[in-house]
Amino acid sequence: MLSFLVKRLVMAIAVGWTVSVVVFLLLHTATDPAMAIAGADAPQAVIDAVREQYGFNRPLGEQYFAWLGNFLSGDLGTSYHLRRPVLDLIVAAAPTTIRLALFGILVSIVIAIPLGMLAGLYRNSIVDRFAMAFCVCAQAVPSFWLCLIAILVFAVMIPIFPVSGDYTWRHYILPVLVLGITSVPPALRLTRSGMIDAMNSDYMRTARAKGYRNLALVTRHGLRNALLPVVSVLAVQLGNKLGGSILVESVFALKGLGRLSLESIIAGDIPTLNVLVILFSMTFIVLTMVADLLNAWLDPRVRLG
Repeated sequence: MLSFLVKRLVMAIAVGWTVSVVVFLLLHTATDPAMAIAGADAPQAVIDAVREQYGFNRPLGEQYFAWLGNFLSGDLGTSYHLRRPVLDLIVAAAPTTIRLALFGILVSIVIAIPLGMLAGLYRNSIVDRFAMAFCVCAQAVPSFWLCLIAILVFAVMIPIFPVSGDYTWRHYILPVLVLGITSVPPALRLTRSGMIDAMNSDYMRTARAKGYRNLALVTRHGLRNALLPVVSVLAVQLGNKLGGSILVESVFALKGLGRLSLESIIAGDIPTLNVLVILFSMTFIVLTMVADLLNAWLDPRVRLG
């Protein structure tokens, strides 16, 4: 298990470093950071002075290693747009996005795993048909439309929840439900197919012969093996929620990392965008590694592979 962990850790570090190089080069070649600081209407002399002051006239390789040294020491730079340290912006916005992501994935788990398990156990039944119909609807409906419908029904027609903001726990109900529902289809389908395969496998027949029945048979043998692919999917979905909640945060006016990303893109704020993209990428890498470790714990054959 230790060697498996070391291999995954080395791979994660290599991928993270590659992402940092690619993101830095793309951002600094696609946009002129000196113009972003000075403004598009600034005279050329001012732009040249800014380029000299911030070292943008140096080779990109030299700029990257200077940035990497500052990044590893905890200096994430200063926002060109808001004129504040990037670290302060991320610390202020991260709690909102983390709450949305964690509670959103919890909603997905609560809906997808029990419903997928029942659909797999009672194949072609009313429960199975309902589960598949729910998957099709949840995957076909655009998330922005679902946000608007949720606001219209539960904030306007039936004023139960607030429309926007993040002041109390009630402000998170609608965005969490929207985020959770959009992640249900892949987890539900995998749980269903995994339960069908598990219930028809040889080890399940052996478990029945040993005397396991009903709930013990399903939970101790069937569900544990059926959840192997679901763990990886949920890890990816959690990463999507941490890095892809731009639309939900914008519709519900939540001050999270998604909305900060949108504002940075519009303003051409390279230091903030650089750190956010790397942060989202590292989130995916870490979550994928955690999913691999959980799969290795659930199935020892993964460690051997």
